Amino acid sequence: MGRTIIMDEDRLFPSDPTQRQIARRLYGEVRNLPIVSPHGHTDPRWYADDVAFSNPSELFLIPDHYLFRMLYSRGVPLEKLGVPRADGGPVETDPRKIWRLFAEHYHLFRGTPSRMWLEHVFFFLFGIDQRLDPANADEIYDRLAAALLRQEFRPRALYDRFNIEALATTDTPLDSLEHHRKIAASDWKGKVIPAFRPDLAVDPEFPGFAKNVARLGEITGEDTTGWEGYLRALAARRRFFKEMGCTSTDHGHPSAVTADLDASSCRILFAKALKGEMNAQEAELFRGQMLTEMVRMSLDDGLVIQIHPGSFRNHNEEIFRRFGRDKGADIPVRTDYVHSLKPLLDRFGNEPNLTVVLFTLDETAYSRELAPLAGHYPLLRLGPPWWFFDSPEGMMRFKCLVVETAGFYNTVGFNDDTRAFLSIPARHDMARRIDCAFLAGLVSRHQLDEDEAAETAVDLAYRLAKQAYKL
Repeated sequence: MGRTIIMDEDRLFPSDPTQRQIARRLYGEVRNLPIVSPHGHTDPRWYADDVAFSNPSELFLIPDHYLFRMLYSRGVPLEKLGVPRADGGPVETDPRKIWRLFAEHYHLFRGTPSRMWLEHVFFFLFGIDQRLDPANADEIYDRLAAALLRQEFRPRALYDRFNIEALATTDTPLDSLEHHRKIAASDWKGKVIPAFRPDLAVDPEFPGFAKNVARLGEITGEDTTGWEGYLRALAARRRFFKEMGCTSTDHGHPSAVTADLDASSCRILFAKALKGEMNAQEAELFRGQMLTEMVRMSLDDGLVIQIHPGSFRNHNEEIFRRFGRDKGADIPVRTDYVHSLKPLLDRFGNEPNLTVVLFTLDETAYSRELAPLAGHYPLLRLGPPWWFFDSPEGMMRFKCLVVETAGFYNTVGFNDDTRAFLSIPARHDMARRIDCAFLAGLVSRHQLDEDEAAETAVDLAYRLAKQAYKL
């Protein structure tokens, strides 16, 4: 029998008794608020078909790069974890063996947010109060597997149980949105909407770019061999997404570079992109132009723009070759915003009715660039700590470095950005606790009255995301 999981009611609260008492009171205002999840990567098929999750390994481990990247870093081959190979080659298919291997290495997650999210799920969702280890791996696996067969652990039931008010998936412009159609046509009341992620059709370095653009033309009936038809096709897909409930776009570019070129230059660049004749500098310029075009289109359709720059994606060439994209080898890089966003801001920065949400994987940009930019331009808002910094310390650093310059209300609250559906309430609970801890410090130092702190806590947990993403 493993050691007992203790989910202390004061977890993540300040150790100072005065601040801890304040944090408790503030948390009481937000702990039961509905969850607004405006950006994430869960599979819309789950909610459309409402079928049972297959087994614990395929639910928790195999799709979660937060987990398997740590195991890989300590010498565990991805094949042994059941991660599918790009060439269809052999990998471990016994989910129980995979789970046992996970349990053997569970100690690697000490001190990580992944550990906190997992144990929150085990404890509150499944009633498991024993810490995973090799001795109890089979027992915990059996309890999880048995629970997943029950109706109350189907995706729609969990959505309702988690008190989710709205949830956005992330979808490409080539997606038919058939699963969203099925959800909309059902009698289920859950709100699951798409978000428009056009990277595969706006990034000339994306594998299959020319084929993707051609397919975009087929779907829309536009001639996407020319610049103007290409833009019309993208605008048409955005309109279709909006008809299906979409309120935002999302852009995972390597940098925050933007451009505002004349039409002639755009035509030349686009022709080179289709022929695969661009160098790296030209590809960067084209992506920058497309960010500006996306914001321009938002003047017409009102979609909120999210920019997630600064990741050197698929850094491990061997893992990329063997397993494909998004396998835990994406690494943060230094990211410039002040110069990179200047062309976009010169054109749209003073628009009060548009919203561009900026994210970063470069924490050095928080106080030097992002907070001053968002604290001035009406167009800009700051997204919450993302990816590697979606953690207690990461959230606290963000607040400490941003709030004094940009305030709370030039941020968009919290979004979980997760593929792991069951972790959504755990992630939101972590964010709410850190918000309350930070606010308790302001109250205890007499920088903020407690009634204002309570209102701000509700805004951060619920209202800001709902307002910014038009939900």
